[in-house]
Amino acid sequence: MHARKIQVKNGRLVLDEPTDLPDGAEVEVLVIDDELTAEERAQLHASLDRALDDSDAGRGTDAWEYLQRYRTRREDRPAR
Repeated sequence: MHARKIQVKNGRLVLDEPTDLPDGAEVEVLVIDDELTAEERAQLHASLDRALDDSDAGRGTDAWEYLQRYRTRREDRPAR
């Protein structure tokens, strides 16, 4: 799968970079619309920045270790 950025200009999709796709190739376009407000996007970016700062400072947890601890806690909860 090859991701490309495409712009809409005058109602037309414009790919402004070379491609090695053959003439006549069909391309499926998925419009990504996350529907975040400007405030929500700012909060998301701030949270990601904090996470990167934590990681850079060595305040992280190995994902596999975390998942194992989570599974253990989940198994210890009473059934619903």
